[in-house]
Amino acid sequence: MCGMEYRLKKGSVYEGKVEKVDFPNKATVWVTDEDGQKKKAIVKNAIPGQTVRFCVNKKRKGHCEGRLMEVVEKSPLETNPACPHFGKCGGCTYQTVAYEEQLKIKSAQVEKLLSEVVSGELPFEGIIGSPVTEEYRNKMEFSFGDEYKDGPLALGLHKRNSMYDIVPVTECKIIDEDYRKILTCVQDYAIEKELPFQHKLSHEGYLRHLLVRKSVKTGQILVDIVTTTQIEHDFTELVNRLTSIEYKGTLTGVLHTFNDSLADAVINEKTELLHGQDYIEEELLGLRFKITPFSFFQTNSLGAEVLYSKAREYVLSGGFGDVAGVDDTGAASAAGNSDAAMTAKAAGNVEVQGNAGSKPVIYDLYTGTGTIAQMLSPVASKVIGVEIVAEAVEAAKKNAAQNGLTNCEFIADDVLKALDNIEIKPDFIVLDPPRDGIHPKALEKIIDYGVDRMVYISCKPTSLARDLVTLQERGYKVEKCCCVDMFPNTGHVETVVLLSKGEIDSKKVRVEFSLEDMDMSGFQKGATYEQIKAYVLEHTGLKVSSLYISQIKRKCGLDVGQNYNLSKKEDAKVPQCPPEKEAAIMEALKYFQMI
Repeated sequence: MCGMEYRLKKGSVYEGKVEKVDFPNKATVWVTDEDGQKKKAIVKNAIPGQTVRFCVNKKRKGHCEGRLMEVVEKSPLETNPACPHFGKCGGCTYQTVAYEEQLKIKSAQVEKLLSEVVSGELPFEGIIGSPVTEEYRNKMEFSFGDEYKDGPLALGLHKRNSMYDIVPVTECKIIDEDYRKILTCVQDYAIEKELPFQHKLSHEGYLRHLLVRKSVKTGQILVDIVTTTQIEHDFTELVNRLTSIEYKGTLTGVLHTFNDSLADAVINEKTELLHGQDYIEEELLGLRFKITPFSFFQTNSLGAEVLYSKAREYVLSGGFGDVAGVDDTGAASAAGNSDAAMTAKAAGNVEVQGNAGSKPVIYDLYTGTGTIAQMLSPVASKVIGVEIVAEAVEAAKKNAAQNGLTNCEFIADDVLKALDNIEIKPDFIVLDPPRDGIHPKALEKIIDYGVDRMVYISCKPTSLARDLVTLQERGYKVEKCCCVDMFPNTGHVETVVLLSKGEIDSKKVRVEFSLEDMDMSGFQKGATYEQIKAYVLEHTGLKVSSLYISQIKRKCGLDVGQNYNLSKKEDAKVPQCPPEKEAAIMEALKYFQMI
């Protein structure tokens, strides 16, 4: 069968019906090839039951992949989209599907994926939906560009399947009215002042991104204009326009961030405060958090309360008893007082036992701004959070102090390195890694602590599945698992797993993952040239040489090794990396978090 799939020709267009969709949103489509034979292809961003037209763009041993071009016939699950931008921008793939059906699709995908790697019967508790399905985002990053090549300036989101074209999203349904007002105001200002946007290939231009954050609980709004340093411009007039708008919330700050990096990402090289303050405040489960433009914070605040409540429930079910002052939803209940100090005071009424007979020591690894650590503070003698982003750690320290929590310690370091230097050992470990999971060496160190129980929170089930294989091989078993939908209308979902130390079935499971399912972020600038080549080939179909990779790495200020690929001839003519390959290599470097 695998060899037969190669009869589907690369670059050819086919039409077929979607049989099923596996995570991450990979649809199985059956088509008829030139010989009249039924063949299988994998197409992203499709919905079960659709008839789709796609172009074959990847052919690998054992499978064929295609890029979605058109939905020829809707699925029986679909209704008309609520958003006029549906199908144009790259988000909200499931928007045409009723929310209950979205939850069923995601739940089935995760259950199938984990059932294939978990020994014995999967203790799956289903999925919990988001409290809101529209206007749930508390952060958005918009890009400046043009709707089409050499077209007028636009501000919005990237067009589906395009690195360059921008879709204006002034009627986007996952953000509220205040975002739309700000988006329109900034775009109109940029057009009026004829400010040029930065072109991704030439790296020439001024405007790069607009970052907006808004608290759900407090209504505070923060606006950040991200530009290069190629032009000097006074944004006073724009600030005046933004502050004169009537918002549902309150505009508390306007910032200007300078970013000359080559990566198409919001990177803080320098930030100036133009108005107000440089942060907003959000409340979660009775705790209050300061959030700066670059702080990691769950983008769905109400959904985050559900997620963290479930995680805390799993921690408490792992042998630490009940928490006084915490109700059955996990929220702090201090006679209606939501002040964070009340949550801290609850700790004094908690009698939980760690390995040494006292309250447990809890590790919160990949802690971000310390949200989970602070949620668990009342049940612990000490919570140690580790996070590689120094700014996030500083925010975590300030937030803990603001919330009156004195038993939280935060360390700015890579988890792989930090674990060698922490003297106090944990009784319980919470894992909340980035999308690509845990570095294999870090995972081994985590396992070596031998704690009885761990909670693993994952935003990418394929990474979780991979790590669960290792955890089970080393003696852990899955006690409970549950999905929490943080991203309505998209194919993404969070998964929470409770693991316990104990004897497990010796059944061996073979698991295969594509390159995009591999853990790359944890390697911290360790991607090899071969890994970069493989990524570029898989995602673009382009073959790139080590010479081209080294050229782009030099442009980005990355080490390429002494005299790597340099000719010894003074007048040697060295071929230069073509623009399309440069863009592809840049995307790979961004993916591997090397830039």
